[in-house]
Amino acid sequence: MTKGTINVSVENIFPLIKKFLYSDHEIFLRELISNATDATSKLKYLSNTGEAKIKLDNLQIEVKIDKDGKKLHIIDQGIGMTKDEVEKYINEVAFSGAEEFLDKYKDAEDSGIIGHFGLGFYSAFMVADTVEIITKSYKDEDAVHWSCDGSPNYTLKKAKKKEHGTEIILHIADDSTEFLEEAKIRELLLKYNKFMPVPIKFGTKEINDPNFTPKTTKDKDGKETTEPHKQITVDNIINNPTPAWTKKPTELKDEDYNAFYRELYPMQFEEPLFNIHLNVDYPFNLTGILYFPKLTKDFNIQKDKIQLYQNQVFVTDNVEGIVPEFLQMLRGVIDSPDIPLNVSRSYLQADGAVKKIASYITRKVADKLNSLFKNNRKDFEAKWDDIKMVIEYGMLSEEKFFEKAEKFALYPTVDGEYFTFEELTEKIKASQTDKDDKMVVLYASNKDEQHSYIEAAKAKGYEVLLLDSPIVSHLIQKLEGSKEKISFARVDADHIDNLIKKDDTVISKLSDEEKTTLDSLLKAVIPSEKFTVQLEAMDSNAAPFMITQPEFMRRMKEMQATGGGGMFMGNMPEMYNLVVNTNNDLVNEILHTKTKKKQERLINQGLDLAKLSQGLLKGEALTSFIKRSYEMIK
Repeated sequence: MTKGTINVSVENIFPLIKKFLYSDHEIFLRELISNATDATSKLKYLSNTGEAKIKLDNLQIEVKIDKDGKKLHIIDQGIGMTKDEVEKYINEVAFSGAEEFLDKYKDAEDSGIIGHFGLGFYSAFMVADTVEIITKSYKDEDAVHWSCDGSPNYTLKKAKKKEHGTEIILHIADDSTEFLEEAKIRELLLKYNKFMPVPIKFGTKEINDPNFTPKTTKDKDGKETTEPHKQITVDNIINNPTPAWTKKPTELKDEDYNAFYRELYPMQFEEPLFNIHLNVDYPFNLTGILYFPKLTKDFNIQKDKIQLYQNQVFVTDNVEGIVPEFLQMLRGVIDSPDIPLNVSRSYLQADGAVKKIASYITRKVADKLNSLFKNNRKDFEAKWDDIKMVIEYGMLSEEKFFEKAEKFALYPTVDGEYFTFEELTEKIKASQTDKDDKMVVLYASNKDEQHSYIEAAKAKGYEVLLLDSPIVSHLIQKLEGSKEKISFARVDADHIDNLIKKDDTVISKLSDEEKTTLDSLLKAVIPSEKFTVQLEAMDSNAAPFMITQPEFMRRMKEMQATGGGGMFMGNMPEMYNLVVNTNNDLVNEILHTKTKKKQERLINQGLDLAKLSQGLLKGEALTSFIKRSYEMIK
C-alpha cells in the first residue's frame, strides 16, 4: 500500500473547492458522470481503432445509493486507470488526463470526448467526507484502490476488481445527506444527465414481459378470465443517449421533433409552431434544435427556456451571450464543445467564438423564416400573431436580422390582409403620398377602440395596418429612420385630412370672427389642462368633435414604457387635441344658441361623445353623460 500527499499548489484544496470553485454543490454528480461518460467514450474509440483488444458489450454507467452505509456509488465500464495514471491524474491536480488523451489523438474525428479527470473529480468533496476510487485499466495491469479523507493525504493499494472500469464511492457528509435520497438523485440525473451519450442505470423497474401472452379461460358459466400479465425486472435507464439534436435532419420527421419537444417540456401541452435544426462543424461545432412556441405579449415569462449542453452534458438554461436576446423567447437545445466555460462548466467566458455562434444562430433563424414564408405563405400568415414578437424584437435589436427580415416580416391590415413592406408601399404610394411627397403609413393599435378613426380612413380609400405589439412604437421609429420619405401615423393622431395632407383644402363655413367666438365658448367649458382645442374645416358629414393624441408625444411615452426613448415623457400627463369641425351643423348650433346653459350642455355632450369613442369616458363622468343624454331626449 502506498501513502502520499496530493500535489496541489495550496495547503488544502478542499475548502477552496467547497467555497469557491463550484457555484452549486449539486453539480458534483454531473462532473462524476461526465468523467464516467468520457472514460466510456475513450474505450469505445480505442476499441474501434484496434488499440484496445476488448470485446465491448452494452456499456453503461450505474448510479447506486447505499442509504444505510451513507454511500453513493458511480460505476462505469470505461477505460479505467492504472496505478501510475491514478498518481498522475488524481494526485497531481495540475494535470488533465483528457488533455493528454486529446493531444495524442488530436487528428481523430471523435475529438469531442473531453474528459475532466482532475478538478472535475474533486467536486466530489463538496458532499463527501471520504472518497474512494476502485479502478482497473483496460490494459493488463492490476486494479488499484485509492482513498482520501478530504485532507491532502491519500492511500493507494491493489484491488481485486476484475473488469475494466472505475467505481467512485462517496461517503456522504452529514451536511449533505439529501444526496442519499432516491428522489434527489433522480432529479439531478434528469436535470444534468438526461441526454448523456452513455446509458445511465439507476435502479430497476417492472415492465410487462414482451414474450408473455396472457391466457384467457372460461368457467362453466361462460365467464372469461384473463390471467395477469407477467412482469419482469429490467434496468431503469434514466437517460436518452441519442436525443434528436444528435441526429441528422434527414433522419427525423415532424413527429420526431414534436416528440422531442414533449421530452424537453413535459408540462407543455401545446405543440410548437415549427423548429429550426442547427448543425454546423466549421468554424465551430454546434448542434441543436430551436422551437418557436406560441408567444404571449409578455417578454419576461418566456426566457430561460433554451438549454445549453456541452457534449450532451447540461450546463445551464441561461444562454445570454450565446443566443441573441430576441431569440431567447424560443425553446430548445444548443450543444457545442466550443463554448468556453470555467472549471465548473457553469459560467460562460467572454470569447470570440461565442459572438460567431450568436451570429450563426441569427442567420440560421432568419433563413428558416424566409424559407417558411416562401414555401407556404398562407401558413406563415396564419402563424404571424404567434411569432411576430420574436421577429419585431429581432428587427429592433439585430441590424443583420433587420436586413434579412425585409423579405418575410409582415404588416397586417385591419381587414386581415398581409403585406411585406415592399408590397405595402407599392399598394399605398398612389393614394397615401401627401403634398410634400412623403408616404404616410396609417396604423391602428386596437380595432375596436379606434374603429371610428379606421372607418374615416377607409372612407378615403386608405389602407390601415393593425400594429398591436408592445414594441410597435420602437419598430416604426426604426423603420422611419431606415426608409426615405416614409412616416407612420396612428389613425387617431389627428383627423384624417391632417394625417395625409393633400393640396386641396376644405373651406370653413365660419368667418374669422365666428371662429374667434366659437373658440372662446369652447375654452370656457373644456378643461385646458387636458385638451387643446383645434378648429378645423372638414367635410360637413365628419364628426363635430374628435379627440386625437399627437403622434410624437404618444409614441415617446409608449417607447419609454417599454424601455428606451421618451426621456421625461413618461412623467407628463396625458394630453389630447379636441378637433372641432367648423362645418358640422352641431358646431354651428352651439355657436348660435342663445342660452349659455344650452351651449354648455351641447359642448359637454359633444366632448363626452368624443371621449366615449376613445374609451376615455369612465366613472362619474360616464354617469353624468348618461343622465344628460336621457334629459336631452325627453
